[in-house]
Amino acid sequence: MSKNITTIYPFTGNVLKEYNFLSKQEVNSKLEIAQQIFLNWRKEPLNKRTKLLNRLSILLDENKEKYATLITQEMGKPYHESISEIEKCIWLIDFYEKNAEQFLADALIDTEANESFISYDPLGCILGIMPWNYPFWQALRFAIPTITAGNVILLKHANNVSGCALVLQDLFEDSGYPKGSFQTLLVNHDQIEEIIKNDIIKAVSLTGSEGAGRTIAKITGQYLKKTVLELGGNNACIIWEDAELDKHINTIVKARMQNTGQSCIAAKRFIVVESIYEEFLEKFKIKIESLKIGDPMDKETDISTLARIDLAKEVERQIEESVKKGAKIITGNNRKETFFSPTIVTEVKPGMPVFDEEVFGPVASVIKAKDRSHSLELASQSSFGLGTMLFTQSIEDARKQIDNIEDGAFFINEMVKSDPRLPFGGTKASGYGRELSKEGILEFVNKKTVYITK
Repeated sequence: MSKNITTIYPFTGNVLKEYNFLSKQEVNSKLEIAQQIFLNWRKEPLNKRTKLLNRLSILLDENKEKYATLITQEMGKPYHESISEIEKCIWLIDFYEKNAEQFLADALIDTEANESFISYDPLGCILGIMPWNYPFWQALRFAIPTITAGNVILLKHANNVSGCALVLQDLFEDSGYPKGSFQTLLVNHDQIEEIIKNDIIKAVSLTGSEGAGRTIAKITGQYLKKTVLELGGNNACIIWEDAELDKHINTIVKARMQNTGQSCIAAKRFIVVESIYEEFLEKFKIKIESLKIGDPMDKETDISTLARIDLAKEVERQIEESVKKGAKIITGNNRKETFFSPTIVTEVKPGMPVFDEEVFGPVASVIKAKDRSHSLELASQSSFGLGTMLFTQSIEDARKQIDNIEDGAFFINEMVKSDPRLPFGGTKASGYGRELSKEGILEFVNKKTVYITK
C-alpha cells in the first residue's frame, strides 16, 4: 500500500498534487480533538449553529468558480456541471438554515402523562465515507444536517478528490465553525476499520458502491454502530407508448449522460414499450450523437473524461461481455484512455452486465418491452432499488404503480434527482437510511422519549 495519495487531472493525465496518508497517531489525535469539540458543540444553541450556515453559504457562493475548477481538475466533470454542483450545495445549506430549528424541535406526543415528547440529541462524532463523483455535494449532503444537529464530522473522502476534501475542512473553519468540528482524514482503506471501532465514532454514513456498503455494514455491525448506506443504482427509465417524446427527450438524455454517466441515480436501463420503441430509439440516438465531447473546462462540453482509467476499462468490460451475449451497439463504444464515447446498447436482456450491473459511464441500455405490464416487470428485475422514472401521459395509470415500485424514489415525467426538500435513499442493494429533508437531519440523533407525570 502506497504511503502517498497522488491526484491526477483525468483529462490530461497530469499529476495535480501529492498528499501523505495520516499515521495512526495522527488519526487518533484527530479523533480526540473531535470528541473534545463535540462536548462543547452539542451545547451550542441551535440558532447559533444555523447562523453559521449562512456564512458557509456566502463563502461557497463567493468562491464557487475556484471550487468548481478544483472539482473539474480532480475528477473531470464539465466545468459548468461543477458550478451547478456548488450552487446545489448552496441550496442545501439555505434549506437547513431555514428549517433545522423546526426539524429538531421537540415532538409533542399526547399520552396519559402530563407531558411527553421526543427530544432529538446529537450522537457525537460521525464518520462520513464519501465518493468522488460529486465531491462537494455528496460530502455536504451528509455533513450539513449532521453537524447542524450538534454532531461533529470526520470525512474520509475518495483519494482522487483529496484536494476537495481538504478545501471542505477549510470552508467550515473559515465560516466560523470550531476547529475540529469538521475534519478531513486522508487515510487508506486499511485504516477504516480501526477508525470505526474507536469508541469516539458513534455512527457511519457511506455513499459508495454495493461492495463498499457490504464491507462497511459488516464492520459497523460487529461494533454496533448506526449506519446509513447510499449505494449504487441501476435505475429504470420506463417509456410508455403515450410518452411525449419531443417534450421529454432532453430530460431523458440528461438523466443518463449528466456527469458523463457517473451518477448512482442516473437512468441506466431504458425500458421502452414496443409500439414506440423505434421512434424513441431514433430520437434518442440523434440527441446522444449531438452531445459535444471534449475539454471539461470548455463551457460547450457535454461529455468529458471519466474520473479514472480503471473506471473506463470497467465500462469497456461490461459492454464487451454483453455484446458476447447478444447485445448490439447502435452508437459509441469507443474508449481512448479515460474518455468513453456516449454509447447506446440494444438487444439487452437480463443476464447481461449492461442489464444486471450498474454501469458507471455514458452508456444507455435500451430494452424493448411488449407492453406496459412487461415494462414494469423488466424494471423490477434488479437487485438495486434507488429510483424509477416513468414517462407517460397516463398520470392516473402511473399513480397506480406507486405501491408496486419498490425503489426509494418514483418520478413521473421527470428524471430521478435529489432535492434538499425531499428524503433521498434506496432499498435492496441500494442501501438503507435517508439523507436530506427532515429525515436526513434525524438520522444521526438520539430520538429520546421523555415522559413526565406530576
